[in-house]
Amino acid sequence: MSTPASPNGKQDLVVVENLVKYFPVRGGILQRVQAWVQAVDDVSFTIREGETLGLVGESGCGKTTTGRCILQLERPTSGQVIFEGQDLTTLQGEPLRQTRNKMQMIFQDPYASLNPRMTIREIVGEPLDVFNLARGKEKAERVEYLLKVVGLNPFFASRFPHEFSGGQRQRIGIARALALNPSFIVCDEPISALDVSIQAQVVNLLEDLQKELGLTYLFIAHDLSMVRHIADRVAVMYLGKIMELADQQELYNNPLHPYTQALLSAVPVPDPVVEEKRQRVILTGDVPSPANPPKGCPFNTRCPLAQEVCRTQDPEWRQLRPDHWVYCHRADEIVAGRV
Repeated sequence: MSTPASPNGKQDLVVVENLVKYFPVRGGILQRVQAWVQAVDDVSFTIREGETLGLVGESGCGKTTTGRCILQLERPTSGQVIFEGQDLTTLQGEPLRQTRNKMQMIFQDPYASLNPRMTIREIVGEPLDVFNLARGKEKAERVEYLLKVVGLNPFFASRFPHEFSGGQRQRIGIARALALNPSFIVCDEPISALDVSIQAQVVNLLEDLQKELGLTYLFIAHDLSMVRHIADRVAVMYLGKIMELADQQELYNNPLHPYTQALLSAVPVPDPVVEEKRQRVILTGDVPSPANPPKGCPFNTRCPLAQEVCRTQDPEWRQLRPDHWVYCHRADEIVAGRV
């Protein structure tokens, strides 16, 4: 699978080439490897400077693993992750550690991602200690500034995480991620554990920070409505593979993969007239196990358009419209309106 090329005039900050991550399944007395969970299987895409790439899909499809492999929190089985022209998969030890101040992560669970034994001042200031960037008064001023940036009162910096709500804790996590002035942040479902009323506040905060600081995001989520609001481009993932990748408006208005069409048909439309007329795509069956994926297209066991070629041959990752890539044998027929 080749990496989609960027339009002229836009620089690629992150280039993911043929990324693979398999996890061993061990068993027996000797704990030998009995199978491999194919969490990420030959994934390629780019993230351009200053943009937000949305990565969507069902739970267990490999979204979070992809994000963690990009940051090298999980070492890939194979493939390349090129960040600012350097292949991160070849780095180890101190050279890899020195890239951490340019790449950060906002974790999904605001309750588990903060150390309950540390004050907010210590949590937000810890990256500054690790990289020896600020001490004493300078560090205190930096922490105060970061808390103000994310909308928290610095007066509460001496409190512990349990004294804050879920939305406030996620803001603390965002402040920690910003401490080192990164250029790239992986947002791993940062709003899924929050109340709906708080989700919009956090998303608006992320958008404001992106404009102010020139950040680049990989925004991992399963809420298609929220991804449409924040993302510039969207990649749809299923069973470890990217099914479709396109500009946000193009993907939502003209989905070319049957899986994308099924996902979008499940998103409620706030217009009763449109909602009544539109056709739902109901998928049957369960998602196959990533330890034993089907041959051919990974979606063929649930796809309403599947044919024999879909069950025997891997589709080609191809561009059918400008900057619109799809992984499907029958995408040409969908474009032509024959199916």
